[in-house]
Amino acid sequence: MIQLYNVSKRYSRDSVAVNDLSLKIDKGEFVYVTGASGAGKTTFLRMLYVAERPTRGQILVDGQNITRIRSHHIPYLRRKIGVVFQDFKLLQSRSVFENVAFALEAQGKKRFEVSKKVYQALKEVGLEHRLQRKPLELSGGEQQRIAIARALVVDPLILLADEPSGNLDLGVTLEIMELFKRANARGTTVLLATHDYNLHQRFPRRVITLDEGKLVGDQRPLDSVGSEH
Repeated sequence: MIQLYNVSKRYSRDSVAVNDLSLKIDKGEFVYVTGASGAGKTTFLRMLYVAERPTRGQILVDGQNITRIRSHHIPYLRRKIGVVFQDFKLLQSRSVFENVAFALEAQGKKRFEVSKKVYQALKEVGLEHRLQRKPLELSGGEQQRIAIARALVVDPLILLADEPSGNLDLGVTLEIMELFKRANARGTTVLLATHDYNLHQRFPRRVITLDEGKLVGDQRPLDSVGSEH
C-alpha cells in the first residue's frame, strides 16, 4: 500500500527532516509513527499526501509513484487519503454538515448521496445531532471527532492522523482510538503519528520510530506477528 525507498527531505543544508527512509506498509495495517518533537513524523505524513515533496528517493502509494506526480493529479490521489490534522483545520464559518460534506462535494457527488454519507459519518462519531452547529460552538473533543468524520466520509484507502489526541483528555482519546480501530477493521490502512507511548500499550500495533528523520525502530506486537494483515 505504501512504500518508501531511500527518501530524504531537506529544507536546507543544515535542516534535514527525513533522512534516507525506507519502509513498507501493507494494505490494512495500523501503524504508529513515533519519535520526539522534530523527529520527522509530520513531514513523513505530509509527503504521503504530497503536501511536501521529497528531496530524493521514491514513494509509492497504492502502486502509484507519487514522487513526481503532476499537480493536477494530486486531487485524485487525495481522494484515496483521509487526513486528520492536530489543529483540526475545520472551516469556522461553515456548519458541521458543511465541513464534513466539503470533500464529497469536491468529488462531484450528488446532493442526496452527500447528505446520506455525511449523516452516516457523523452518526459513526456520535455527533449527528450537531449538524448545524459551527465548530467554535463545540468542545475540542467534538471538533476532533468532526475532523475524523470528514476524513472517513470519503471511505479512504489510507487514513493519516497527526497527533490526533495531543490536546485531549484520556476519555476522549480512547473514544477517538476506537474510531480509528473501527476504520482499520473495515480495511482502511491507518498511520497515526503520536508521541503518546501510552497508546501503544493500550492498543498494541506496529510502531515505527523516527529520530532526526531516520528510521531507528520498527516493532510489531508479538501477538500480531503472522496473525494480522
